[in-house]
This record gives sequence, C-alpha cells and structure tokens, in this order.
Amino acid sequence: MKSIAIFACIALSLFGCQSKNRIYSEHKELSSQLQWLKKDVREFEVPIEDPNAAYTLSLSFRYAEGFPDKAMKVNVIEISPKGTETSKVYTLKVKDDNGKYIGEPGLDIWDSEHVIEANKKYTEKGKYTYKIEPAMPKDPVNMVMEIGVIVDKN
Repeated sequence: MKSIAIFACIALSLFGCQSKNRIYSEHKELSSQLQWLKKDVREFEVPIEDPNAAYTLSLSFRYAEGFPDKAMKVNVIEISPKGTETSKVYTLKVKDDNGKYIGEPGLDIWDSEHVIEANKKYTEKGKYTYKIEPAMPKDPVNMVMEIGVIVDKN
C-alpha cells in the first residue's frame, strides 16, 4: 500500500507537467480492484475553441505489473457538439516484442501515453464527448487502473 501512495505522488507530478500546447488532459480511475468491466464506460468532455487548428489526440493508460496481454484494445466513441457520433477501436501497445512493459515505470505501476491521431481536425467549435470502453474479448480486463484523454494543439 505504501508503494501505491509513493507512486501516486510521482504520477501526479508527471501528469502535472503539461505541454504549453496542451488544451485538455484528464485521467479517470477504472476500479480500485484493478479491473475494467465492459459496462464501465469512461466519459470525457473536451472543449474545442479553434476548429481550424490541427491537434494531437492521445490516450493515457495506467496499468499494473502483471497485465496479461501485449496490448489493450479500447473502443473510442466521439460525439461532436452537434451530436455526430463516430466509433473506432484502437490498440494501445503495453509490451514490446520481448515482453517488456512500455511506459514510465513507478514501482509496479506503469503509465503510458499513446498518440491515436497525430493530425486531428475538428469540424465544429464546442464540446466533444469521448466515451471509452474496453474492446477486449475477456471481461473484466485485469491489472488496469486508469484511462485518460489528452489533446494538444499542434
């Protein structure tokens, strides 16, 4: 338990360091039992003020050592301010080809950031809603802690 508290302090300082072009960064806990159930959808509201700019859309993923798979698949549902909905499954690589964890380690917890759209164009000004759910064949997915959305203006 002490190791989790120490890591939480380190993670807060890491997540607190933001790019000067960062317009949004939020991370949500999945479960205190280190599980993510298919029914546990996490929702994020991202304000877009300049639809003419290009953005980098990333997902952050925090997981614990013992995560059993090489990657985490997530379904990301985007809802525009006018209600247009799109859905896409992304694969967040968790282990390299040698089976070693990818990301920033902190004791037995790993933080990773995954660019999912490097040159994202938004078509409307306003709040975009992102709903993220696991897209893995098993339920629940074990050894997971948080999912997050990060948006940087290019």
